[in-house]
Amino acid sequence: AHARLYVPPRFAKPGDAAHSPAVARLAAACARAAGGRSFVLTTTLRALGSVADALVQALAGEAEPIEVLVQGSAPKRQLMRRFLDTPRAVLVGSQSFWEGIDVLGDALQCVIIDKLPFPPPNDPLVEARVRRLETEGRSAFNDYFVAETAVSLKQGAGRLIRSETDRGLLVICDPRLVTMGYGRVLRAALPPMPLLGTEDEALDWLRRIA
Repeated sequence: AHARLYVPPRFAKPGDAAHSPAVARLAAACARAAGGRSFVLTTTLRALGSVADALVQALAGEAEPIEVLVQGSAPKRQLMRRFLDTPRAVLVGSQSFWEGIDVLGDALQCVIIDKLPFPPPNDPLVEARVRRLETEGRSAFNDYFVAETAVSLKQGAGRLIRSETDRGLLVICDPRLVTMGYGRVLRAALPPMPLLGTEDEALDWLRRIA
């Protein structure tokens, strides 16, 4: 397998104030190891802003600068062109960057996802879907939340692994992928990739493929 998966074992819980800064710190370490060439994908626009701000700070004052490109600062196509033209760049995007973006080969070697992309439970469409499944006597959690999350994760991972020969590291900053029973279902939806146990292993892998 050309790709590796890293899920930090002890990490701030999604929703905690400490989560976005922790994502940014790990993303900065990955970007340094990979020489840029990274996407950070967030599940909410609020996280997008706080992760981007913290990442800019974390990468300030690098001897070899790494540019942080942020969704919303320019049109999507322009940001993508800039990402491809800038040897050392990190792009921070939300849901619209999960799909339909193709970066082939070594231009992108690391994708960091801030948390498992569960559907937002307070969304009226989601609520309606949950009610319907429950009246059918089905498990809304397994049949809807886990199933939808698996599809989203597959799309996110698809940014990284476009072909058999693409090499990279997928980082998911959400320990539930490993600690919860449903994590197995979600991992099965990803392309087969060995799970790394420590941040050092993850950074070593990035340096090796960079």
